Amino acid sequence: MLAPFTAGWQSTDVHPLVIDRSEGSYVYDIDGKKYLDSLAGLWCTALGGNEARLVKAATEQFNKLPFYHSFWNRTTKPSLDLAKDMLSMFTAREMGKVFFTNSGSEANDSQVKLVWYYNNALGKPQKKKFIARSKSYHGSTLISASLSGLPALHQKFDLPAPFVLHTDCPHYWRFHLPGETEEEFATRLANNLENLILKEGPETIAAFIAEPVMGAGGVIPPPKTYFEKIQAIVKKYDILFIADEVITAFGRLGTMFGCDMYNIKPDLVSVAKALSSAYVPIGATLVSPEISEVIHSQSNKLGSFAHGFTYSGHPVACAVAIEALKIYRERNIPDHVKQISPRFQDGIKAFAGSPIVGEIRGLGFILGTEFADNKSPNDPFPAEWGVGTIFGAECQKRGMLVRVAGDNIMMSPPLTMTSDEVEELVSIYSEALKTTEEKVAELKSKNN
Repeated sequence: MLAPFTAGWQSTDVHPLVIDRSEGSYVYDIDGKKYLDSLAGLWCTALGGNEARLVKAATEQFNKLPFYHSFWNRTTKPSLDLAKDMLSMFTAREMGKVFFTNSGSEANDSQVKLVWYYNNALGKPQKKKFIARSKSYHGSTLISASLSGLPALHQKFDLPAPFVLHTDCPHYWRFHLPGETEEEFATRLANNLENLILKEGPETIAAFIAEPVMGAGGVIPPPKTYFEKIQAIVKKYDILFIADEVITAFGRLGTMFGCDMYNIKPDLVSVAKALSSAYVPIGATLVSPEISEVIHSQSNKLGSFAHGFTYSGHPVACAVAIEALKIYRERNIPDHVKQISPRFQDGIKAFAGSPIVGEIRGLGFILGTEFADNKSPNDPFPAEWGVGTIFGAECQKRGMLVRVAGDNIMMSPPLTMTSDEVEELVSIYSEALKTTEEKVAELKSKNN
């Protein structure tokens, strides 16, 4: 098959790792080997494998109503109930309506159409441009890949689309000036954003989109005061703020939403992944009352809101998501993350002194390690050395899966991970790092 984000064809001839089953924080390949899944699949199996309540919710809904759509004033009770639950859970500000999708990519794709529809209804058709950030990830559909600030998503796809602009990546370690504090760095980035808006014309800018913590771009938490300053700029110029919570929602940072952590008051929010703990595909956009009322009025004038998907609000997906949200509340998953994550963060950050580690960054249950020589973002290891790949292979050899992206290593474990599992994770990381250090030393010796 043609596999996503994989070089060439995926087949048995190239011996891919074939995962057969899961249990808690572990997955097993077809040969029975056990792996600690430090990335929760793709940042998404928040409740781990084989959560019986989610399996039961899916089974019961399959037996009752396996499918019905939500078109033409018809819908299902699970979709209505889930929308109500989500609106009550999001407390950073009041939200008005929920629109269901099948993924985070579709959610962010839909945000663009919602914003255009809204501005057209207000008589502002010139407000078409979106500002995202370099190194951001918002999906891989035509529009969401355009929003993403990762070059690999654009190369040979004729992207990004011309209505998408990119502003600075808020990575302090990599981009701060000598002597510049985090607050000063944040001020400079906010000023750069304002200058971009003024250059393009505020009347042409529709929205700004940001992940509370950048995920696939390398796990990049924002510098101090960043979102406070960014929100002030977009509000000043009547630009909507879209919070991409696809990775951060439902407890990953130790708060129910990333917006809670950084006091973000968004106009629209995208969620997916942990919404169903990835047991079934589902995503959603949360829309503010101000925007949803305008969309409602406009759709009445036009006869319908002509956007949606066959599987929007799929009853099985919604039933599973309802149960997942119950578990997050009943087990107080954000509080569990607050209690367990310090050992995860401190345990890994203890290796920041390694000669091959440039920076270790993260919070809650999300963390990134960036390899670099001389502790400097300006001294990357030669790409052909594949330092990140070496480390990932050493982890896998020892029974742990990590996300490798160049010389960035990303971890985002199930939110249910126990203290003992964290200790195992730290131990494997330590062993893999030691071996990687030795191999890098050998490479240096050969190339001197």
